[in-house]
Amino acid sequence: MTAVAPAIVHIRTARFSLVLDCASGRIPRLVHWGAALTGETPGSLAALVRASHEPLDGNAPDRPSATGLIPLESDGWKGRPGLAGHRSGGRSWAPRFDLVAVEHSDAGRCDSGVLEIDGGSVEFLLRDGEADLGLSIRVEIPCDGMARFSARLTNTSAAEDYELEELGIVLPIPLEADEVLDMSGRWGKERHPRRHRVTMGCDLREGRHGRTGFDAPDFTMVGPAGFGFRRGEIWGFHLAFSGNHRRWVEKLPSGEEAIGGSELLLPGEMLLAPGASYTTPFAYALYADGLDDAAAVVHRWMRARPSHPRTPRPVVLNVWEAVYFKHELPELLRLADLAAEIGVERYVLDDGWFEGRRDDRAGLGDWRPDHLVWPHGLRPLSDHVHDLGMQFGLWFEPEMVSEDSDLARSHPEWIMGSRTPSKEDLPLTWRHQQVLNIAIPEAFEWIRRSIVDVVRDNGVDYIKWDHNRDLIEAGDLTRGGQAAVSRQTRSYYRLLDEIRAECPSLEIESCSSGGGRIDLESLMHTDRVWVSDCIDPVERQEMMRWLAQIVPPELMGTHVASPVSHTTGRWSPMSTRGATAVWGHMGVEWDISEADPSELAQLTQWIGFYKRMRGLLHNGTLVRCDTPDPTLWLQGVVSDSRDRGLFELVTRYRSEVSPRGRLRFDGLDPDVLYRIRPVFVGAAPSGLIAPDWFGAARREVDSTGMAGFDGLHETPGLAMTGRALMSAGVHTPRMHPDQVLLISIEKEV
Repeated sequence: MTAVAPAIVHIRTARFSLVLDCASGRIPRLVHWGAALTGETPGSLAALVRASHEPLDGNAPDRPSATGLIPLESDGWKGRPGLAGHRSGGRSWAPRFDLVAVEHSDAGRCDSGVLEIDGGSVEFLLRDGEADLGLSIRVEIPCDGMARFSARLTNTSAAEDYELEELGIVLPIPLEADEVLDMSGRWGKERHPRRHRVTMGCDLREGRHGRTGFDAPDFTMVGPAGFGFRRGEIWGFHLAFSGNHRRWVEKLPSGEEAIGGSELLLPGEMLLAPGASYTTPFAYALYADGLDDAAAVVHRWMRARPSHPRTPRPVVLNVWEAVYFKHELPELLRLADLAAEIGVERYVLDDGWFEGRRDDRAGLGDWRPDHLVWPHGLRPLSDHVHDLGMQFGLWFEPEMVSEDSDLARSHPEWIMGSRTPSKEDLPLTWRHQQVLNIAIPEAFEWIRRSIVDVVRDNGVDYIKWDHNRDLIEAGDLTRGGQAAVSRQTRSYYRLLDEIRAECPSLEIESCSSGGGRIDLESLMHTDRVWVSDCIDPVERQEMMRWLAQIVPPELMGTHVASPVSHTTGRWSPMSTRGATAVWGHMGVEWDISEADPSELAQLTQWIGFYKRMRGLLHNGTLVRCDTPDPTLWLQGVVSDSRDRGLFELVTRYRSEVSPRGRLRFDGLDPDVLYRIRPVFVGAAPSGLIAPDWFGAARREVDSTGMAGFDGLHETPGLAMTGRALMSAGVHTPRMHPDQVLLISIEKEV
């Protein structure tokens, strides 16, 4: 419905409120986003807004600045503007938008100039008649505890273009929020936390990779210094976009503090013709008490999506490390037989199956089985895999093209670049490949049709969708080399959606040299992410710990690696590799044909344990506990009913003290009596010396492990109340560094 613009808009849920001041008749000003305001009346909300007005200083504009969701210079904002653009000759660069109307969901009601909405959405419609620009700002509540914002700018001129340089969403945060936590990283070491104080000026982070990037901030959390996993007021911001982007936290001498984000548009990339529009990516904003609460908000929302995977996440085997580019059917069939024997449920054929792909220098773009290697297509392998009761998966890299390929030779103009399409003027190669411009309709259709045909012809259940390079000089050669990252990114989303529409049972994993393209928008179109190309379990522990801030465990590809990591050279025992892999969507990234019988037996036990626990791990609540020693991590998952939980104790490196004090758990029901005990799958962690709470007949558990059914053994443990486990805790066992101990906590019956 459409309403006359109210003076105040209050959008609320059980735990979350947003209050917007519209009285200026300009872009709405966000007065409050945070804890739910319950029992408010129109009068008390008007008082809240009035109480937010700053006094006029001796050297300031003559009226309080109306710094709205898209702050403008014309409103008196002196920080980074939310909108930058102009017409020919530098005109219309400082628009002044008037609020015309408000559209909102049917759940809204208006009283005394105050519009109150229970969840739902609201859209503010604005215009600048002189600049010939229209602007709409949409606010939605996708779940309790989180809002998302988007804006659309329209060139309403009948004759002139408008060059848009930037359009972003900016949200105020209180000055008490004086510490920032976000992520950075690099290839093979994604999701490394950065924590620093908010200082005067602008902390600007830009991603210019043409993909989300290994160094993307993920959710940027801002709060009072010292906020942690279990407590601390937090305002979180995430720009859901898989291309170039900006995120900033800004503090001004005027006493204003804000967090914002936008797509990073390249020069000339967004020239709006008369009547054309540009819509921003979604900016997500959440309010929470502690990082675990923030993660729970995101996880609940994602799990409620209609597209969220509902079936148990199958154990995966990827055969890349077993065969690389050497594809021979007898060997691949033998691997399938072995995989089925140890409990694998999804078998994935990686790179090397398509025309001319005998190494990484050729073939990308020619998506048909190599007729020399696969004279009968992939059916002999996929049928065998299906007969064994497993799903069949296949690797693609649809947005890339090899210069040595039939596609590149036929359509050099489909390669992204900024100059004339000749081999001498192509952009820098990266992993011996170029970028295919899927924003060109013919190229888009070629790739869409090629993938759908391979999926249907060969019984493919699952695609590992890779993207192995940054975009450099990413222009559209059919448009004179005009920058085209924005169009490429949106074409990627549309390509995924159209393929899934034609193949509705197909699941797709997002991989980009590992974790180079993980954001909430990419996740809306896929079913799984590959955390990192580094599968070293010690490195993966940190990546998974922090990626869980934005991705629920069931969407994280977490595989058992080979004993010696290809990336770091570190050797890790099966107890560490298995105990790390079960905390996500478990798989195997290892040449199991080279494993000895003991290793295969232990791997089989870990796969069985994962199947037993995945119902809890993929539906429960993430809990990350504070520990008395920084060399220890204690984290786990607790069921929604709080009747059971599984935790892991990780020894990261040697401590300056030993033993290391007590472990206090979190997320339990204080009034419930639980039984706490260690769980051993196969061999015990190295160097384990058991404390009394294990309840074992012997204090020391040797490195051969403890026997039990299917290799699983749970010692008697102790019965303790949830209050005691959370307040007093249990003593830390001794273990060598880089070890993982599983701990079960279950309600006594």
